[in-house]
Amino acid sequence: MRTKTLLLLALAQASWTAAAMPPDAQSPPYPAMAPLAQYLMPQQDEIALARSGAPKSISDSADVMVLTKDGYVTAVKGTDGFMCIVERSWAKETSAPDFWNPKMRAPNCFNRAAAATYEQIYLMKTRWVLEGKSPQEIARAVAAALDSKEIPALGPGAMCYMMSKQQYLNDQGKQWHPHLMFFVAGDAAESWGAGAPGSPLIAATSPQARVTILMMTVPHWSDGTPDTTAAH
Repeated sequence: MRTKTLLLLALAQASWTAAAMPPDAQSPPYPAMAPLAQYLMPQQDEIALARSGAPKSISDSADVMVLTKDGYVTAVKGTDGFMCIVERSWAKETSAPDFWNPKMRAPNCFNRAAAATYEQIYLMKTRWVLEGKSPQEIARAVAAALDSKEIPALGPGAMCYMMSKQQYLNDQGKQWHPHLMFFVAGDAAESWGAGAPGSPLIAATSPQARVTILMMTVPHWSDGTPDTTAAH
């Protein structure tokens, strides 16, 4: 059970979870940001990919944000309080070896509490990325924004759907599994029973965001097709 949990944690690199492979000091796989064009997508393709993060009953009525050369903008205004967005590689911890991986596409559909609080960290990081700040500078800026309350406190009940069959989370896990994520302030794995024998919850901590991310895999992708990968 412990081996399986560690494998799942290694592969579940969405949002702020830790990198699947340790950094190679001699030859980091992505030592610097690629040209911005490699992170961009045609707007309609990005809208469709963002919406694939959750079942249509949720994502069809959600806000949709897309990345432009000037940052994220709201491309579709929704009505149900959810916000769907395709995160890029700088959603990871700044120490991750694939922090600049231009292939990463992580469709998330955040509920209102997560969109208004937790996801604001990623949107700020995007602004700093586009300003040319280094990962070290971004880490310091995140800490300062949390300390000063510029980023609001994590909203109660913050969660998101990550059920896109088209997600590319990293070069190792790629799609990984459809899953839900719940965000809890501080170190909350034990209080939720995450990682305990037989528990469906997996926990990863994000020191930079100061949260515990609780993940639970689900048996189907957002389009209703089953997840047939062996580890599920």
